[in-house]
Amino acid sequence: MFEELSDRLAGVFRKLLGRGRLNEQDVRETLREIRRVLLEADVNLDVAKSFLRAVEERAVGADLLSSVTPGQQIIKIVHEELIRLLGGTSPAAPMQFPSNRAAAVLLAGLQGSGKTTTAAKLARHWKDRGKRVLLAALDLQRPAAIAQLEVLGRSIGVPVHLDREAKDAVALAKAARARADREGFDLLIADTAGRLHVDEELMTEVAKVHAALDPHETLLVLDGMTGQDAVSIAEAFTKRLPVSGFVLTKMDGDARGGAALSLRAVCGAPIRYLGIGEKVEGIEPFHPDRLASRILGMGDVLTLVERAQERLDVGKAEALERKLRKDRFTLEDFLGQLQEMKKLGPLEEIVKMLPGVKLPAGAQVDERDLKRTEAIIQSMTREERERPAVINGSRRKRIARGSGTTVQDVNRVLRQFEQTQTMLKRFGGGRRGKLPTGRF
Repeated sequence: MFEELSDRLAGVFRKLLGRGRLNEQDVRETLREIRRVLLEADVNLDVAKSFLRAVEERAVGADLLSSVTPGQQIIKIVHEELIRLLGGTSPAAPMQFPSNRAAAVLLAGLQGSGKTTTAAKLARHWKDRGKRVLLAALDLQRPAAIAQLEVLGRSIGVPVHLDREAKDAVALAKAARARADREGFDLLIADTAGRLHVDEELMTEVAKVHAALDPHETLLVLDGMTGQDAVSIAEAFTKRLPVSGFVLTKMDGDARGGAALSLRAVCGAPIRYLGIGEKVEGIEPFHPDRLASRILGMGDVLTLVERAQERLDVGKAEALERKLRKDRFTLEDFLGQLQEMKKLGPLEEIVKMLPGVKLPAGAQVDERDLKRTEAIIQSMTREERERPAVINGSRRKRIARGSGTTVQDVNRVLRQFEQTQTMLKRFGGGRRGKLPTGRF
């Protein structure tokens, strides 16, 4: 997420920190470089100008420039202004759930923005928080959207209100609202029709559906990779609908970040969620301070911890802890920990959430190594997983053939397992209290 923007800003700040003492000309030169980076990231021109003006007003002053660490002070100012640009430090208003009827969320947006997938992601998000959710398939323009939402709803255990014969989205919206209230659902999430571009027909239909549903939240779903196009679409929608927030999708593929940095300033409404990947768990509440830290390479430990709490199996972690205390960590456990770690998301993304950890320029985390390791362990017999010492030369050849790898690959996995085993023994040896299970 925002790799290109982060790398370019990191280059600017390296030069800044390498100068030692600074004068006003140094600061203005740095700001010119930041301006170039922001514009190349497709940030709105007026937004970039306003941002840099705010940074300059705070950075150019005798007190700051005469300080012991002026470069670090300027980076701190940029960080604080980024937070302000993205939405500030005040937490977003929480979703309200009335006691006498279902809360309703209306999703609007163009075709291809990820609206239907986002509906399912939000449904899973709230279901995991103990809410009874009903999805409503109101996109009557695209029959495939109804089938897609039905499949996604089934996969997460959430019912979908649909009618394949319906021609009137407004009547269907009213029926969905009546069912949600009648059957005691906590939340109704409506997936509305999209178009290939903003037109009067789309706006009129969405406005009518909005009036019928009377939603508590109206979220506009935007493709984060489209930069200023996403901002233009948001401007068109916010003129016709009371949009309460934005969902930016496909953020795992957005290296520049122009839309995220421009939306709040241009359109006024906050970003509420970020969609990451296609899996139903791939959605995160938006936190301006955390995203600003990620952009500046400062990590995002809080999001990583929250993701671990939501996705990792506590029962497996406790079972592993008991085994570690008995010094019985096996290849089966090693495989289980690798599979648990995959639930946290792409490894490269996890690395970037850790403060102070940075991949070398051009380096990438190869997810295929993880798949090879899984294939190798899964090609072992139960005895081999429990007692790796029995894996002799002929067994290694058989495992390599079964996993489509080489003997060298098998040897590498066994060495990694031995190193992990040694580390765990040092961690647990003679200690009382909780072991940090589930994190290896």
